[in-house]
Amino acid sequence: MDWFTASDYWLSRLVFQRALAAVYLVAFLTAALQFRALLGTRGMLPIPRFVARVPFRQAPSLFQLHYSDRFFAGCAWAGVAVSAALLAGLDGWLPLWAAMLLWLVPWLLYLSIVNVGQTWYGFGWESLLLETGFLAVFLGNDEVAPPVVVLFLLRWILFRVEFGAGLIKLRGDACWRKLTCLDHHHETQPMPGPLSWFFHRLPKPLHRVEVAANHVTQLAVPFLLFTPQPVATAAASLMIVTQLWLVLSGNFSWLNWITIVLALSAVRFPADPPPLPGAPLWYVVVVLAVAALLLFLSYRPVANMISPRQVMNRSFDPLHLVNTYGAFGSVSRVRYEVVIEGTADAVPRENSDWREYEFKGKPGDPRRWPRQFAPYHLRLDWMMWFAALSPAYAGSWFGALVERLLENDRDTLRLLRRSPFPPGEPPRHIRARLFRYRYTTWRELRETGACWQRTYVREYLPPTRLAGAARRP
Repeated sequence: MDWFTASDYWLSRLVFQRALAAVYLVAFLTAALQFRALLGTRGMLPIPRFVARVPFRQAPSLFQLHYSDRFFAGCAWAGVAVSAALLAGLDGWLPLWAAMLLWLVPWLLYLSIVNVGQTWYGFGWESLLLETGFLAVFLGNDEVAPPVVVLFLLRWILFRVEFGAGLIKLRGDACWRKLTCLDHHHETQPMPGPLSWFFHRLPKPLHRVEVAANHVTQLAVPFLLFTPQPVATAAASLMIVTQLWLVLSGNFSWLNWITIVLALSAVRFPADPPPLPGAPLWYVVVVLAVAALLLFLSYRPVANMISPRQVMNRSFDPLHLVNTYGAFGSVSRVRYEVVIEGTADAVPRENSDWREYEFKGKPGDPRRWPRQFAPYHLRLDWMMWFAALSPAYAGSWFGALVERLLENDRDTLRLLRRSPFPPGEPPRHIRARLFRYRYTTWRELRETGACWQRTYVREYLPPTRLAGAARRP
């Protein structure tokens, strides 16, 4: 069945599979280290409360059948272990059917997490990892050459990621059409990286060139993925270069990395393939059936993509098999940050000893330079950015966060860079204030050493205490 496979892509498959396993590893590690404070039994959005009101058919998950913090931890660390095994190439040592089952395990585990993850897992790269991971199940191992139809479907995902993002920009904020969005984006993006200040300070004409190049990469180049080689490899390589540029300019979790992984599947590496057996009939039938299903499910994402009312990052089925993507349809012109402070004073006053909580990734102290965290995902830090845009984004979890800080909850404090209160001595009151942040100029940076300048805007949350806290000695 020479028509079914493409031996020339055996190395592309190998690179793709190892890179995807690495992304899975980061995703499961993020879940294992953060879930207790976010989703645990005493978390801000507890999973038991969610599964009690959402039926299995709407959010299929292992945790619909059973939940405990220990069980979730076991699933997350099992995902880490399986991802590490796949990264090491264990699937290449197994029979084809067993390798497929091994790739199915991380997909099932991560689907279970995403479907109960609520706000904390509402990002487009969650669905992108699941959609890509599902196709990886059918890509085969050393017992068969890569199926052409699966390679095509991986390019189909990459096309929708890039082209969908390009369309949402043209239809969204006018600054994309005027080529001026990068005058603001590096300063107002969710989580700046260590080089974001310098990207922001690039000359404005260069920003215009960057935006124009982005339009070309997202609106024209994706069509070249379906052309013969070496054009398809050149198109994928250009996308990889663009994504690496984005990696340098900010912290976007594993969005850029999973896009790079997809692009790697379209690159034909100059290496002679080893002898590979023909595809067994059962494998051909399974792959073609899955391909037909995914093409059928592509109808709604495509209809959304070409619609004038296009929406970003939406799944149209509970298994996240075919999704719609997009990013930064609008760009903020001003950066706001919610600064959380606590005091041990019994009566909170403006001149009380208010101490600021420091987050790991989001801007806080103006003198603290941003660090690189991606592809690791600081979920609370990202949602704090949304909370600054509008309190509506924080309505379901911000009150619980304040309550945990008033309790000096250990799991919640682990999500932070620093708590100003020692263990056993929680604050009596917590307040939140909204500040406007802007990057300093070159002169201000030299004079103060601060990369940010911030200005108080308004109260975000008035001083708040735990019920009954007034009676504490």
